This record gives sequence, C-alpha cells and structure tokens, in this order.
Amino acid sequence: MSKLKSTLGIVAIAFITLTAMSCKDNKNEQNNADGNHSEMIADEDHSKMNHDNSDEHHDGDKKEMAMSGDGNSQAVLKDYFNLKNALVADDNAKAKTLGATLATTLGNFDVSSNFSDTQKAELKDIIEDAVEHAEHISESDIDHQREHFKILSKDVSDMVAITGTENTLYQQFCPMYDGGSAWLSLSKDIKNPYYGSQMLNCGKVQKEIN
Repeated sequence: MSKLKSTLGIVAIAFITLTAMSCKDNKNEQNNADGNHSEMIADEDHSKMNHDNSDEHHDGDKKEMAMSGDGNSQAVLKDYFNLKNALVADDNAKAKTLGATLATTLGNFDVSSNFSDTQKAELKDIIEDAVEHAEHISESDIDHQREHFKILSKDVSDMVAITGTENTLYQQFCPMYDGGSAWLSLSKDIKNPYYGSQMLNCGKVQKEIN
C-alpha cells in the first residue's frame, strides 16, 4: 500500500509539472522582468509615431508609422497601438479613453477614391465593425476590453491588407488566450495585450506585414 501511494504521488507530481510547462519560459522571463516592467512598456510605447509624445515613449526604437495612401489608416493604427499598450499595462481606465478615441478616428475614416469599389465596400464593413468593438472597449472592464480587442485586431489587420503599409508590422499570436488570439505590433518584442503583466511575454511573431 505504501508503494502504491508513493507511485500515485510521483504520477501526480509529473502531471502538475507537465501542466505548468505552458508558456513556462515566458513566465520566467516575466519574473526576471518584474523590476523593469515600466521600462518594457515604454519600449513598446516609443514604437508609435514620433509625434505622439503624449504617451510615454523614448528614443530606443527609431520606427515611425508611415502608411501608404491617405492618412486614414495611419491615424487608426496610431490609436490602435496606443490602445494595445494600455492593455499591455493592465490600465483599464486608459484603455476606455483610448477606445473612445479610436472609435472616433474610425468613424472619421474617409474611404479614398484610390481604392476600387470592392475595396471601398470591404473597408466600409471593416470600419463599421471596428467602431462597434472600439465603443465596447470604451465602456467595459478590462476582461471584456480584451475580448473585443481580439476582434478589433482582426478588423485592423483586414484594413491594413487593403491600405498597405510602408513600415513593417508584426502580427503576433498568443496560443493560450481564447483558443489563440493575434494582434499587431510595430516591434518584434512580445508584449501581450491579452494577459498584460500576468504573462507579458507569452506569444510569438506569426508573420511580418510589409
């Protein structure tokens, strides 16, 4: 009986160990990074447009956002990245404000005559859906904000597929959130908007968008 208990104990420990493996490396990286969490958030912030000095960003990353075509998509992406950074920082109040800002920017999106009729129709549908989710983010708790941000990220990705980008964007992917969820970033560095400080570095670069 003693040997049986010992064997069952070993099996239980092995199961717990295997269960804990998911994103283990990312959690270890987060543990090592606790002391400079603010600095890492700032690292992402500076990758936004250089003229966006109202949010904490610095000179480490020289990327500037420069979209092809008119300024519609550029303005949307700027506000999208600001919102993403608020979710990375677990800042519910700031995400509400930035969700409202993004909803306004999306509402002002003027489909350019440079697009085909098909593209105009697609952009109209994308923008309408994105406005709805940005508005929900402006009124929700952070858990629901992240749920809407997942769909919003898909809308913004679909927009970029039509409008194009002069700068490289990175589609990043978290396999753990809601069966797998993607978002866009200006940096290769993983800063997870779905888990924030809980698992800041959980995810991978899925593809580059040029």
